[in-house]
Amino acid sequence: MPDQRSITATLLITCRDQKGLVASVSEFLYRHDGNIIHADQHTDAAASMTPGQEEGVFVQRVEWELDGFALTPEEIAPAFQPIAERFGMRWSLRFSDYTPRLALFVSKLPHCLYDLLARWRMGEFRADIPLIISNHEDHQPIADSFGVSYYCFEIEHETKEIQEQKIVRLLEEHAVDVIVLARYMQVLGEAFVARYPGRIINIHHSFLPAFAGARPYHHAHERGVKLIGATAHYVTTELDQGPIIAQDVVQVSHRDSVPDLVRKGRDLEKLVLARALDLHLRNRVVVYGNKTVVFD
Repeated sequence: MPDQRSITATLLITCRDQKGLVASVSEFLYRHDGNIIHADQHTDAAASMTPGQEEGVFVQRVEWELDGFALTPEEIAPAFQPIAERFGMRWSLRFSDYTPRLALFVSKLPHCLYDLLARWRMGEFRADIPLIISNHEDHQPIADSFGVSYYCFEIEHETKEIQEQKIVRLLEEHAVDVIVLARYMQVLGEAFVARYPGRIINIHHSFLPAFAGARPYHHAHERGVKLIGATAHYVTTELDQGPIIAQDVVQVSHRDSVPDLVRKGRDLEKLVLARALDLHLRNRVVVYGNKTVVFD
């Protein structure tokens, strides 16, 4: 059993900006003897919860210790619900002793897969990884070396929907919370994506849309770019347009060949994907509309 003193609860909140929000949340925690260890908020004056209305969006993350808190974990959500309804909040409640379950999706390129599995084995992520899913057989040995089950589903246009239904059943059997596309080079169907809103994380090079396609580093080299980048984002039904979690860039020069750009780009993809997943697992990301606030 985890030490109760080390367990925390976290509220992630978005709603229309209005008076009394911070005070009401703080008073709720104070009234129940909560010791706040992290609280941060942001107001996006240019955004709106209702299209066409200028009202601003309030985003908050507040984390407190459960040791000494007057409510049990099961009692917190019902007790907070009246406040959420009063302010029209979209909110979620997370507990630090819960271990999310991840599914890693991969195609041919293994660099992100290796990196995530290595970090997981070293204890950098508080998560379980019960399975890896691919559309190629290539990486079965990698899965075996880390003791993770490996499933291959060949994806063809004619069978894609049926295969994705099989994948969904497998994910449900393993109670998967989060899907990480570790260079999975298949476009997920709309029905699949709709099942996991805010729970599918993707990584790609930041050349989109200027260098879209299968050979972005070659196109970048032809243009003589001075920066290359990587972007991690949540997957939505609009391809590569989901809310961004993390981005980074690395400088390149005329001395770099295409293989140099590929190597530097893949190194960056690993770092950015790992950073995004870490932020998600630590409940540091709040999504509103097609944007995120990252409380790092």
